[in-house]
Amino acid sequence: MEATNFKRFELKPFLIEALSAQRFSLPTEIQERLIPAIKNGKDVIGQSQTGTGKTLSFLLPILDKIDTTKDEVQAVITAPTRELASQLFDELKKLIEHCPEDNMIHAKLLVGGTDRQRAIDSLKNQPHIVVGTAGRIGDLVDEKALLVYTASMLVVDEADQMLDMGFIADVDKVASRMAENMQMMVFSATIPEKLQPFLKKYMNDPRHVQVEPKHVTASKIEHRIVPLRNRDKMKFVVELAESINPYLAIVFTNTKEQADEVTKVMQEAGLNVDCIHGGLQPRQRKQIMKQVKEVKMQYLVATDLAARGLDVKGVTHIINFGLPKDLDFYVHRVGRTARAGADGIAYTIFEQNDQQAVEKLLKRGIKFTYYDFKKGEWLKLDKPPLGVPGKRQKPTSNQEATTKGPKKETVNTGTGKAKAKPKKVKPGYKKKAKFKQAKEAQRERRISSRKK
Repeated sequence: MEATNFKRFELKPFLIEALSAQRFSLPTEIQERLIPAIKNGKDVIGQSQTGTGKTLSFLLPILDKIDTTKDEVQAVITAPTRELASQLFDELKKLIEHCPEDNMIHAKLLVGGTDRQRAIDSLKNQPHIVVGTAGRIGDLVDEKALLVYTASMLVVDEADQMLDMGFIADVDKVASRMAENMQMMVFSATIPEKLQPFLKKYMNDPRHVQVEPKHVTASKIEHRIVPLRNRDKMKFVVELAESINPYLAIVFTNTKEQADEVTKVMQEAGLNVDCIHGGLQPRQRKQIMKQVKEVKMQYLVATDLAARGLDVKGVTHIINFGLPKDLDFYVHRVGRTARAGADGIAYTIFEQNDQQAVEKLLKRGIKFTYYDFKKGEWLKLDKPPLGVPGKRQKPTSNQEATTKGPKKETVNTGTGKAKAKPKKVKPGYKKKAKFKQAKEAQRERRISSRKK
């Protein structure tokens, strides 16, 4: 499949060849709107969620502008985490490998957690492009091992996360050492107010492109809410994980401590699981990500570190052990599944204090289905369980067990027909039933009035 639609950007032939090799034929919206601007040297802000094709929107024009006759740094690409930097570098290598041998572009990955002296030694010949974490790049600039004063292109990827993690100061330090005519490209899901001083300092009349996905999340994700009720949460997440038998599932937790605890409980239950979070040593994280890519585990427990931009292929299920405080991360989490046209299911274990968060997600356009898990079976509910926000839905056929309510217990009458077993009626049953119905109606009215 030839990347004919990219030809109108007048990119170098090796880039068209690389796109064809990866079966990319149609530019995404953000690529359509930003590639020409970046090629023309304009500062840009690309505001979009993961999965919109933003990485190629800056890699393609940067590679197109590299002058291989100059053995000097021409572009610096920064990311907030080692994993994201490594992923960007992998995408860059896929494009570079199609360069003609006599016109080769050289790139270097520079991240923390690796041998510092070895990194310094590797920079005796300056690369054309540097990809890495701002902290490590800044250290090597201070050491005068990396010479960025010749670089005229700077990419700040996942800028809002960079701000949250306190790395904007490191980016600022690197940017201040770069060429005066520097072109800055900033990519972020959101543009917080606190980011504005940094943008105004370096950007000159930037082209701001905001791309809203057609759906808040991929259309092939089914969002399922499962009430915890009075169950033990740790035991329940194990039962849930065992029941789905995924190709690869990611279990998201809100803290490193939770991630470690959930991993331990799942391992004790005999599940093939490991975890990744910011508290692990770089070597451990790299090793775990290698195992994930080679599909050597069935479950990965992760904090939101893994939710931003990490491209883990083959994820069939997401389990939210808890909803994130920042609901944008819900979108990032579930975006790990249903990629490249595949289906995916996202489970959220619901507790009573999640009510407000679910209401906000409903307002964002996320459609939930409601399930319960009893005695090893999934039961689809035709309305949200008590206390769970949502609208009553008609039951639909599904690949898993569905029901309008609890299965009636039956007795054999001897006639070949099953007859419902009569329930024992306790004293005051009707009075209690009426009182319960009145309480439920009162609660539904309160929920309805809050929504209005």
